[in-house]
Amino acid sequence: MIVDINIEEKNDKSYKIFINDLKHLEFDSKVAIITNPKVSGLHLKSLLDKVSAKELYIVTIPDGEEYKNLDTIEFILDRLNEHRLDRKSILIAFGGGVVGDMTGFVTSIFLRGISFIQIPTTLLSQVDASVGGKTGVNNKFGKNLIGSFYQPKAVYCETVFLKTLPKREFSAGVAEMIKMALTFNRDFFKWLENNSLYKEKNLVKAIKECIKIKAKVVSMDEKEAGIRAVLNYGHTFAHVIENETNYKKYLHGEAVAIGMVLANKLAMKLGLLNQDEFDRVYELLKRYDLPVSYDIVDSEHFYETFFLDKKSSNQKIKFILLDHIGNYKMLDDIEKDLILSVLEE
Repeated sequence: MIVDINIEEKNDKSYKIFINDLKHLEFDSKVAIITNPKVSGLHLKSLLDKVSAKELYIVTIPDGEEYKNLDTIEFILDRLNEHRLDRKSILIAFGGGVVGDMTGFVTSIFLRGISFIQIPTTLLSQVDASVGGKTGVNNKFGKNLIGSFYQPKAVYCETVFLKTLPKREFSAGVAEMIKMALTFNRDFFKWLENNSLYKEKNLVKAIKECIKIKAKVVSMDEKEAGIRAVLNYGHTFAHVIENETNYKKYLHGEAVAIGMVLANKLAMKLGLLNQDEFDRVYELLKRYDLPVSYDIVDSEHFYETFFLDKKSSNQKIKFILLDHIGNYKMLDDIEKDLILSVLEE
């Protein structure tokens, strides 16, 4: 299956997402594959059998969100310079969302921009992180505060790579799938409630549906000026949780799961979501062993950290909330006391 991303009025940025269609990649240029030890140990040999290039290099970076920083970016840039890559060279991001985000950012700044291809190996990166051109790194102030919008030339999603995923990584990806269903497709959410993603046939169907949703949204709004911001449902809370725990306690999708629960509590207080809907989301998250609670030590500090979120502006916090399952609202005028009451619960 092939899904097109057509960036409105930007045909040079349009590209294709291939699902289970990676046959052979041939390049008449230098190529560097950016990966980590875990992925390379499991899958690099099978990828190398499908890639040929004028010169081919492997750049291995540490595994984990805590390494998604400017130090690692500089390490990658040093390797590219040592191998004398030029403007015709291509990078291949071979790993999860961390590898993809950093590879994309490097390609956007190396020699003022070269080309890259995404080959995501986690469920989260296949359905979300690898699609849409968001790139960047974290710093001590928050998540992805340094980065750029820079689209890949192509994305290849191969479900064979998911067979070696640890259960936590799989569930983290499911959280992002649930997010997309809740905000854009009520029928898809009902389908997720009634079908197990542990069955390969169902998983492939769900991946295709998520990619179609993401592709449609990105095609309409590349730089998150409007509808694309809806994909951050649950993330406003999640990014603070990740920052407070130094990106070590939770996988990104796990933090998003907690963030969705907190967002849903806020939506209930605003009358946008009822108890039955809250419970349905809560139970689906628990079915995949996702965390659904977080001990907030200092509600005031948690609240103040919201203002470091990229979506906040003019000292207003923008929240993406469900307006019942399958619909959403973007609000930036919620009273502080109401938000604090959710945090203190």
